[in-house]
Parts: sequence; structure tokens; C-alpha cells
Amino acid sequence: MKIAVYWGCKIPTSQYAYEMSVRQVFPYFDVELFDLSGASCCGGPVRNVNSTAALYLGLRNLALAHKDNFAGLLVPCNECHFMISEAKYRVDNDEEMQRKMQALLSEENLEYSGDVKIWHVIDLLHDKIGVDAIKSKVKKVLKNLKFAAHPGCQIIRPSEIGRVDDSERPSKLENLIEALGAETIGYSEKLDCCGAALLYSHVDTALSLAGAKLKAIQSQGVDGLVDTCPYCHIMYDVKQNEALAMVGGKSTISVLYYTQLLGIALGIEHEKLGLHLNQNIDRKIMSK
Repeated sequence: MKIAVYWGCKIPTSQYAYEMSVRQVFPYFDVELFDLSGASCCGGPVRNVNSTAALYLGLRNLALAHKDNFAGLLVPCNECHFMISEAKYRVDNDEEMQRKMQALLSEENLEYSGDVKIWHVIDLLHDKIGVDAIKSKVKKVLKNLKFAAHPGCQIIRPSEIGRVDDSERPSKLENLIEALGAETIGYSEKLDCCGAALLYSHVDTALSLAGAKLKAIQSQGVDGLVDTCPYCHIMYDVKQNEALAMVGGKSTISVLYYTQLLGIALGIEHEKLGLHLNQNIDRKIMSK
């Protein structure tokens, strides 16, 4: 399977481990990734300032994938996935907006076709590749490890535009973790926001949101938290000490991207997965 990949802004500029691990694991499942040529911002930063510009930027990336004859576009970042999915939904359901966007795209010799499938790491692995295929590739069974799954807000909501998993009872990330031989926990804070959206306007609130979830899962004795979003990862890993301090938490907790956890189970060298870049990771996990 050949697929274009859209990295967005945050992954290639700060969350290198996510890119490294995505590039490492997908070839094991005969998925060949091609960087999207000429990619622009997803539109997220300007959505509340100029909604038309945001819509155009998201749609433009789909048009680029179509131009290069890709049937699918992998978007690992939750926010980017939301923005591009929203752009597709808006244009597919509004003929006037579609005409407006097509006119703008034509100035770059681009065209929106509507035939490019938008994938996220979660549904590409769970729905396309499949849990059984993942199990068959596991070299190091992650037994005696227990994790909390954090899907993130934007990958499951709003449901009307078509998201990766159920908005109220998401389970795909847990299924993917369990495919590696590890356990997952159920916890009432699972759907709570990481706080990233508030980090620059209400920093204390943002850190408190992240800290509350970390403290909650610590009380259940997990070995770590697994996520699939660079913004969530920053809140739970990079900002972990500050977040726990806001809620009276003390000990640290491991935080990994799912693709890193998958890479460990596949037997890939830790450095190739960017595990040395994680700020909070336990020896128990690193020993695998």
C-alpha cells in the first residue's frame, strides 16, 4: 500500500519521536509512506481568525495528494486530522463552498476531487491493517505491562464530520495496545481534554487538566500512558512535572506514542523509535 503522509507543523519541528516511530513501523505492514510534496499548514492556527483561509489550507493538502495520484493521506496529528477532515466535510456538503474552494485551488493548478481517503495512525492500523495482522508481527510480547489509552479530543469529536472512533466509547487504541500483549485500564477521565488548547491563554487550567488525568491513572498502577497526538504528548510528557505539581502529584509516569510502543513489540531498536527523546519513560518499558 502506498500512501502520502502529512506531518503538519508540530511533529517535524518538535515531536521528532512521533515521526521517527511512524516511519519505522509502517513498512512492517507493507505500507510505503511518501511525504506530501508542497504541503501547507492544516489551517488550525487561523481557524478562529479566517475560517475561509483555514478551510482552504486543509483542502489544499487533499488536492496535493490527489495531484500526485495518492488514494490515501495519513495524518498522524489529531488537530491536523480534524482540520483536514472538517475541510472535506464542509466542501462535500456545501456546493457553493466547493465552487469557491475550487476557484481558489485552480490558481495553483490544483483541484479537489473528494476521492482521497484521510487516515490517522489509529484507524490505518486498526481498520485497514487489522489487529490480527499486528499480532502476527509481534516479536516481543509486552506482557506484565499495563497502560492507559488517551485517544485525544479531536480524533473522536465532533462525530458529525466522521472521526476515527466512537465519540463516547472509543476502544480502538485499547485494542491496538492489547494486540501487543499489554493490558489496558478503564478510567473515568479517559475522554477528558489534555489541556493543550488552553496552554497559551489559561496556562494553569491547561496544566491542571493534564495533571488531573496523570494523577488519576497513577492511582490505578499503570506503567504508562499511550497517546497518538503531538499536542497531547507535549502536555503529558514535556509538561508532566508542571502538570503534576498543579494537582499535588509527585512521582512521574511513562508517556509513549502508540507507534513507539508498537515498535518495541516489533523488535525495533529503541533509538530508531526516538525513545531517547521521551522525557518520562520507565526502565521496565525500556527493558523490553
